[in-house]
Amino acid sequence: MDTYIIAEAGVNHNGDISTAKKLIDIAKNTGANAVKFQTYISEEVISTYAPKAEYQISNTGNDESQLEMVKKLELTFEDFKELKMYCEVKNIEFLSTPFDLPSVDFLLKELQLKTIKIPSGEITNAPYLLKIAQYKPKIILSTGMSTLADIQEALSVIAFGLLGLDKPSIENFKIAFNSIEGQRMLKKYVTLLHCTTEYPAPIEDVNLRAMETMVNAFHLPVGYSDHTEGNTVSIAAVAKGATIIEKHITYDKTANGPDHKASSEPEEFSQLVCAIRLVEKAMGHGIKIPSPSEVKNIPIARKSIVAKILIEKGASLTEENITIKRPGSGISPMHYWEVQKFKAGKNFDKDEEIHLQ
Repeated sequence: MDTYIIAEAGVNHNGDISTAKKLIDIAKNTGANAVKFQTYISEEVISTYAPKAEYQISNTGNDESQLEMVKKLELTFEDFKELKMYCEVKNIEFLSTPFDLPSVDFLLKELQLKTIKIPSGEITNAPYLLKIAQYKPKIILSTGMSTLADIQEALSVIAFGLLGLDKPSIENFKIAFNSIEGQRMLKKYVTLLHCTTEYPAPIEDVNLRAMETMVNAFHLPVGYSDHTEGNTVSIAAVAKGATIIEKHITYDKTANGPDHKASSEPEEFSQLVCAIRLVEKAMGHGIKIPSPSEVKNIPIARKSIVAKILIEKGASLTEENITIKRPGSGISPMHYWEVQKFKAGKNFDKDEEIHLQ
């Protein structure tokens, strides 16, 4: 199955719908399967006391609050209706991450999205997780900053919501998660994303082996949300079995805004898509057999049992008169000792392949 590649436009439109459309064009032209935005009402998400992250201060300064910064990057619900229609025209899937409950309802009820990406920062937001699960979309759950216990707690809420149960409580969430039907619903609807929530993420903090840990723990498909610089880690994640790759895109890494610096420009993102598709081909079917391209090389590269010297008919075949040389079109050297139980059925010239009669 092909890796699903999400071009994360995020807030790199800087609050401008024409720039958002430009990012959709870039995502389409680079070969991404989907382009993803972030839908929110700033005042519903961020308090006036919320500080900026270090990377946000580094990229945008510290003269404004996080709320003021994010408010400038906000698009309206009407803008997102237009962007979804634009994606339909361009034949690329429109995705967006909601950050508040009104945005959840807007994306799932009004825009009727079939897939919702839950960001790492919302993995402990139980009312939010429950509301999303109750709509029963396909859910992509990002797990940056999380332990296995955090992930299990989030999946427990999601299982409860997918089952359509009432009386939410931590105990009832656990019951839903541990039920056969709850596990079945999680497998039907949920994909996990491994992630390192830093921008850009240091290579030494990536910990790709955690993908295997998550697969073994939850038996769900696992992808990778990449915040590192360059394409190396995403390509490695695909080789590790990532079913989804998500990476930020921008039109210019030097543009103003919190996320541009850690995003990929069009050429780099195109190279990523091409590399992923090549890796998929290289992964193959997993059965260890000669490939079609190498079958012809078997007799060239392998060896056969041949006459070391002139052997006359009737002579015993021994270590003194047989040896092993290319080509491999005769008797395999695996039968070297068995051949020595026979006599020559004909004269063999030096280097002639031995055949038993």
